[in-house]
Amino acid sequence: MTRQAAGIVAVTAGSDPVDQRLTLLHELAHWLGPEPRRRRWGRVGHHDASFYARAFGLYAAHGIEPVEAVAREGARHPGALRHARDLGLPGAAEAYLARRDLLQQRAASRRPPRVVVAEHRVRLVRDGRWTRCAVCGVRIVGPMLARLRRRPGRHLLLATG
Repeated sequence: MTRQAAGIVAVTAGSDPVDQRLTLLHELAHWLGPEPRRRRWGRVGHHDASFYARAFGLYAAHGIEPVEAVAREGARHPGALRHARDLGLPGAAEAYLARRDLLQQRAASRRPPRVVVAEHRVRLVRDGRWTRCAVCGVRIVGPMLARLRRRPGRHLLLATG
């Protein structure tokens, strides 16, 4: 974890020396870059193309093989595979395609969801501190609750498995 404003870099890594170095260099790449800015919905964009260009440069400069850096970084942060592929790192294109194929296989093996409660008009009711749909009992929170309070809507209850 890196907090530039507070002057803090905190590292927790396993007993593997390569993992420890990779984690420290990952956090140093955050430290060397610009402080991340908030994007939409409060999310912070800090693992972008410029970050990974810095990070993979640090990994190479400190003796971590590019193939190993791609594999380990991709295991922790799957978005790194796309950036590594765009940077032309060895093994990145294959790792990216393998990850994409794995995700497609998982999606294909999932059973389609079944309808538990058919589509219905949402009727908001209070249940203690929660707001629920009176028809299906699902809790409604956040932006969806705000939208449904402004104008009525419909939904259905699905289940997998």
